[in-house]
Amino acid sequence: MQNIKIYFNQSCSICNSEINYFKTKIKNPLIQWVNINDNISAYIETKKTKDQLMRRMHAMVNGELIAGAKVFLIIWNEIDRFKTLAKILKQPILFQVFFIIYEAIALPLYLKNKIFN
Repeated sequence: MQNIKIYFNQSCSICNSEINYFKTKIKNPLIQWVNINDNISAYIETKKTKDQLMRRMHAMVNGELIAGAKVFLIIWNEIDRFKTLAKILKQPILFQVFFIIYEAIALPLYLKNKIFN
């Protein structure tokens, strides 16, 4: 099993709802959920600023920092009903489409939270 830390923006209502859903579905005790808001430890561990961490979801997997759409694949791989989706979207061409969709959703969420928080 891998040690996984998921860094997320708890002040984003959509992000927080999604993470809370994942928490109910994932039973892996090696996954830690880290709220990045005013969390100096998160900035030090990731070597990222709060702003950089707010822009995309991040995961630390066995010491390697992963960002964006790939984090969803890591999370979905831990949930039985999403494992097949993770395998499908991991394929190179489909991942590019998934990456674009993720970025198209993440950017407006980031800007909204940056302005209103």
